[in-house]
Amino acid sequence: MGQTITMKKVYEIIGESTGEDCVPIARYLNGKKNITEFQIADAVKAEVNQIRNILYRLQTNNLVTYFRKKDREKGWYMSYWTLNPDAAVDVEQDMKKREVEILRERLEKEEKNRDLFYICPNMCARFEFAKAVEVEYRCPECGNILNHQENARTIDRLRERLKEFEVAA
Repeated sequence: MGQTITMKKVYEIIGESTGEDCVPIARYLNGKKNITEFQIADAVKAEVNQIRNILYRLQTNNLVTYFRKKDREKGWYMSYWTLNPDAAVDVEQDMKKREVEILRERLEKEEKNRDLFYICPNMCARFEFAKAVEVEYRCPECGNILNHQENARTIDRLRERLKEFEVAA
């Protein structure tokens, strides 16, 4: 990995990638190892099922690790969780890659349909030409007549955003 980031940044990345409700769990796990979901639930005053859901979301991004061990007394398996803050760097890079991908797709769509967009004057909806024809140039939300929209400024803004990512990379 090689890149070090602050815990504040780790929590920010966790919030953006898996949801703000995951941040208190990550804060609780920080500096601890092999903590059960029952211990976490007690500490943060939440239901165990809610904690499991959050832990699985964190685990999907490798932001926590766990191992399972059979409880000899009760006979069921217990999971022991540990925060993996080093994975946040990779998660952040993946989020940026996805954002660039989305921006490129949107730019391609905007360029392909240059000046073929229609927008509601109340900003309820925006349609490509074919969809505007389909809804008879009326906003399905409020009923107003759609206005033609030039999208040159939108294209320029998308190009600028993509350049910002290239400079940051």
